[in-house]
Amino acid sequence: MEQTKKPFILGLGGTTSPVSSTEVALSISLEAAAAAGAEIELFGSDRLMALPHYRSDPAGLNQTGKDLVALVRRADGVILSSPGYHGTISGLVKNAIDYVEETSSDDRIYLDGLPIGLIVTAYGWQAVGSTLAALRSIVHSLRGWPTPLGVGINASGGMFSDGVCKDPAVNDQLKLVAQQVMQRAETR
Repeated sequence: MEQTKKPFILGLGGTTSPVSSTEVALSISLEAAAAAGAEIELFGSDRLMALPHYRSDPAGLNQTGKDLVALVRRADGVILSSPGYHGTISGLVKNAIDYVEETSSDDRIYLDGLPIGLIVTAYGWQAVGSTLAALRSIVHSLRGWPTPLGVGINASGGMFSDGVCKDPAVNDQLKLVAQQVMQRAETR
């Protein structure tokens, strides 16, 4: 009996803190993907901060940048998670997404055909909505397939602590976005 390959789901996002609501939400979603049978990897705060500003010069990529590009190339699906800063995604997350440009001459260009789950945390609903729209637009421009559900979280109430989300409805949404990425990844 032939064993099927586990889908590889890359979690990309966070802030400068590994305990931020953005990275905790991403971790919860990735854990749901793992529970559904995925191999997962989190590219979070420590590695985001180790990325130099993206420039389209492969000689200028440090090892962290090369690792990120290799993970994107390997991914069967991606879950992106960004804080909403001043009505849009953070510079830290945008810089990491810019590294996808390194795949522009690959057989699978950019995120072509990949399911992409989206998570946004912000301290207010306005920033949640505009940041989620910005992420969707970026994913479309990179030829990815945003999942029907994008998780928008108003984190101003302090619902995340000790790696746990205290709001059952948000927890369910984080799991659902992972399930949607997995469903599409398994059918690719």
